[in-house]
Amino acid sequence: MNALEKVKVGIIGCGNISGAYFSAAQRFDILDVVACTDINEEAAKAKGEEFNIPVMSVDELLNHPEIEIVVNLTIPAVHADIALRTLNAGKHAYSEKPFGINLTEAKQVIALAEEKNLLVGSAPDTFLGGGQQTCRKLLDDNWIGKVLSGTAIFQGAGPEAWHPNPNFFYQKGAGPMLDLGPYYVTSLVNLLGPAKSVTGVTSKGFETRIGGVPSGRAIIPVEVTTHQTGVIEFACGAIVTFITSFDVQKHGHAPIEIYGKNGSVQVPDPNTFGGPVKLFQRGYEDKEWHDAPLSHIYTQNSRSIGVADMAYALRTGRKHRANGDMACHVLEIMLAFDKSSELGGKVELTTTCERPTALPLGLRDGLLDC
Repeated sequence: MNALEKVKVGIIGCGNISGAYFSAAQRFDILDVVACTDINEEAAKAKGEEFNIPVMSVDELLNHPEIEIVVNLTIPAVHADIALRTLNAGKHAYSEKPFGINLTEAKQVIALAEEKNLLVGSAPDTFLGGGQQTCRKLLDDNWIGKVLSGTAIFQGAGPEAWHPNPNFFYQKGAGPMLDLGPYYVTSLVNLLGPAKSVTGVTSKGFETRIGGVPSGRAIIPVEVTTHQTGVIEFACGAIVTFITSFDVQKHGHAPIEIYGKNGSVQVPDPNTFGGPVKLFQRGYEDKEWHDAPLSHIYTQNSRSIGVADMAYALRTGRKHRANGDMACHVLEIMLAFDKSSELGGKVELTTTCERPTALPLGLRDGLLDC
């Protein structure tokens, strides 16, 4: 396709994840990151110097006349607030996950974007990676037949062992479900489409945690449930068992498995972009998994691919894949686990979304449209 005019981008938030965004944005022909900011001036200055990007205040960035997309990499509790400020400044808003910490604020973002005719989107965008897109193609091409069920499992002992400031992982808007859950639920929606209901049970393993902070180790109060388990019922008829936990010292489960009438697919870690993808089809004599060759590119860390896809949507008029409707639906699915546990029964979902369009085959690196 003919080269499109670059889309200028500003980044708010220069913390732990920002380096991946700054680096990957350079990969896509359509993106031009022209400004960054952070409440921590030293963090913003460091990223600005590392990537040769001007540093400015939040207001200066939001009022920059050439910036079209603002990427919000702040903490979850202010994701919706920054998105609303971005939209009110007349700019398109793309957020790190989760899209919000409750459904009310997520719907406010969607409504304001519609009112102002602006785009909103949200990470994770790992479902656009080569591993996830290969799994999508296997399902679309009917390699395992009609999907009946599946499992999605993230379990670990919590981030306090490695993260320099892990407190926010245990505050409202985080926990394993809203921190790692978006990767898993977004992957499932990409593979299977929207969900209908959730039935879940949740718990908190520890009232406090011990974690590292810049000034030394400290006690972290736990404000959220840290183990969630239950079933997601999808509109296509598939039933998926989903578990997230910060209370498990070790386990041996695959991240995601999808089970069809004629076979099964092992989906790679949805927090990554590559493989391996493993396939079993009924009729194999050895009854073992086989590695499936990856059908798509973008197998390395490509965070910013969702921003690039939004930029293509701006220039071409097509729908972007990591869009607000899907992010809002994913958020409701995740929040429904605690809600179901509190109510003691099934929660029927009030949101839905379109299954995102698969990426085309044969893309050149740096492009998302042929």
